[in-house]
Parts: sequence; C-alpha cells; structure tokens
Amino acid sequence: MTPTTPTPPFRADHVGSLLRPAAIADARKAGLTGAELTAIEDREIPALVRMQEDVGLKVVTDGEARRAFWHYDFMGMLDGLDIIETGSDALGFKGATISQVPQITAELDFPADHPMLEHFRKLAQMTTVCPKISIPGPSAVHFRVTPDNNKHAPYADQDQFMAGIAATYKKAVQAFYAAGCRYLQLDDIFFAYLGDEKQRAIRAAMGQDPDWLIDRYAWMLEEAIKDRPADMIIGMHMCRGNFQSTFVATGGYDAAADAIFNRTSVDVYFMEYDTDRAGGLEPLALLPKGKKRVLPGFITTKTPELESMDSLRRQFDAASNFVDMDQLGIAPQCGFASTEHGNKITEDDQKRKLDLVVRLAQDLWGEV
Repeated sequence: MTPTTPTPPFRADHVGSLLRPAAIADARKAGLTGAELTAIEDREIPALVRMQEDVGLKVVTDGEARRAFWHYDFMGMLDGLDIIETGSDALGFKGATISQVPQITAELDFPADHPMLEHFRKLAQMTTVCPKISIPGPSAVHFRVTPDNNKHAPYADQDQFMAGIAATYKKAVQAFYAAGCRYLQLDDIFFAYLGDEKQRAIRAAMGQDPDWLIDRYAWMLEEAIKDRPADMIIGMHMCRGNFQSTFVATGGYDAAADAIFNRTSVDVYFMEYDTDRAGGLEPLALLPKGKKRVLPGFITTKTPELESMDSLRRQFDAASNFVDMDQLGIAPQCGFASTEHGNKITEDDQKRKLDLVVRLAQDLWGEV
C-alpha cells in the first residue's frame, strides 16, 4: 500500500465474498480451467472491485471470485492436504449435498507458490483503496479434517496436528505480508459452530471436548499471527454456515468470547448478528478496552430485504450497552457467496446492502 492508501481498521467493511460474475460462473460450468479460466477472471474481477469502490468502501476484495469454496480452495493448495470426494453429504446444509472433504496425507506446509498470493497481488494492482484477502482460519483445517481423514500418522496426536496447522499458518501470514498484504482476514467460523449444542455433541462423539477445542483453536490462531509485523491488521470472521442462504449452526458466542477477545491479538472481529441464532449481545462486554474493533453483522446477506436505518441504529444502541461505540463498526453478517453457488439474492441486492453499510457508517461515526 502507498502512503495515500486508506489503512484499516475501517468503520464500513465486508466479509469478502461476492456473487460470481456470470462470465466466471459460465466458464466454470463449461469446465474451463487453467489459463483460459484465469483470463476470464482477470477480465471480470476489476468490475467487482469498481463496484465496491463506487459504493464508497475504503477496503475491497476480489470477491473470492477465483474460488469454488471459501475454504477448500485455499486448503487444497496447501502441501500435505488433498480435497477428496466422499459421495455423501459432508457439510450438513439442509437441501444440499456437498461431498468434498479435506484429507491429510503428509506433513502440512504453506508452499511458497501458493496461488492465493498471486490472487492478492493482482487485486492490489486493481485498486487505490485498501486490498484485503480472506482465507480460512486455522480452525477450518482441524474442524473439517475428521479423524478418519487424517492419514498422516504423527498427526493422530492432536497436539502435533494442531502445532502443524499453526506452523503452516504462521508461514502463510508472513508470506502474505511479503506479498504486500497489510490486511488479512481469517475466517475462523468454527468458534461460532461450537456454540451450537448439536455441533458440540458431534465433536464430543469424535472424542473432542468442545471447550478444549475452543481453547486450542485460540492457541492456533494466536501462534499464527503473534509475530506478524506491526503494520499488518488481522481480521477474524465468525458465522454459522452460509450456503445458498442456508445455515448449519445455532447458538451464541458465550462459550468462545473470552478466547477470541482475550487470548488472541486479532484486531477486527466480523461477528454474525443478523438473527436470534447468533444469541445475545452480552458476550461483547468481554472485548477489552483499547483498539480492538467489533463489526456486528446486523445486515444479512441471506435475504434481499434491506434493513431500515432506524432498526440498525436501535441495534447499535443496544450493542453500546456492552462495548463503546468507538470500538464498533458495521459489516454484513457474512459473505454474499461463500461458495460459487451464491446466496439467493441479486447483484443489485448485493450492491444495495454494501451501500447501506457505507451509509450507516457515515451516519453513526461520520466516516467509513
């Protein structure tokens, strides 16, 4: 970033994924890969960037338009991890069958030529505001790799496995910094999943205590980011599933709040808060005083209806009972297309939601 580039944290932000442009979606459906697909992505993504700039955002992403999934693309590009087909549902979304799962086959590592480093470099060349990339957080690797799919013998020891994940992500953080990234977002949604009683029971059946997982997930995250340079901002997103406007989990942040707020040095928290499924605002009281910022997702990406400014102001009035307004901002509750399928909204709906984010930030804080 240049000295004139806006620097994070911002009052108005978004989680990252955007509805895929039709040309990219059509190319993928037609089976295009490699250089042919990349050329179409390179042609279409600048318009996504301009749309974000046009609504007044000071931070932009590439919309994750080069990915099929918010997490599996990144994970499958790691050394030692393969994405395999199971032939049966693996993610638990109602009315959907997503049969891919990650499998550990060797020692984990972040390769120097990980394709998303180049994705970020290309994004940075497209904008004069702050470029941000979102990647799945360390918890995504552990949570999605079931014991049956952990084929690397030493990693049967969970402490070794988690140490391997943390070391891989530590290397990734440094690599993105070297690529010019000063705003990196880690989508560690499984802290929120572990507030759901059904999800907790599933983990317990695997022999994994849910509260122990929360503690270790916080440790992995902090190990990955603690040695980052001082001018690198780390964001963290949490939600409960977002496939074609559906969800998986329900439950508040109570079990995870202390771990995420006080045992990690994350700077910006993107927290889903668009429905009662996210629980109450009380956990926000555990945010320490200082520079950390929470962006409660009162604006949903799952449905097209536009929230009213009055209702959003009332929600921030309620949030301010637990955390100072100066430590708050606004972002939608999740991405608009966590997978290439996209949520059940239109591109116009998406733009109106992002415009609302900017207008609300200007109304409440006088800045974006």
